Amino acid sequence: MTENETWPTELRLAKDRKTLNVSFESGERFDLAAEYLRVKSPSAEVQGHSPEERKTVPGKRNVEIIDVLPTGNYAVRLVFDDMHDTGIYGWDYLRDLGRNYARYWQDYLDELAAKNMTRDPPARH
Repeated sequence: MTENETWPTELRLAKDRKTLNVSFESGERFDLAAEYLRVKSPSAEVQGHSPEERKTVPGKRNVEIIDVLPTGNYAVRLVFDDMHDTGIYGWDYLRDLGRNYARYWQDYLDELAAKNMTRDPPARH
């Protein structure tokens, strides 16, 4: 894989702020849901510092992306409306999330079920 093939040609946040559209010079294009990006955040808060520390993040069905901030020329930092903003999404990571969406999403849903968690946010009282 050459560097150009992982270079994005477009990053576009949908008007409803629930999808990040990413296109690469390789011709690949992915529409990545805000919920998916939030629960797969590369931040230490979510991923931990080892596989054993990785957290399952429930309750993000309605999360939105409120900002997309460039980080050097290698990544973006996404700011979500739940104020999570520490994940740095490199181009390779965004491409990996797009290419492996079906497997990663099913793994996430299976983790939620196994831990008796839900995608729905907690009810407000």
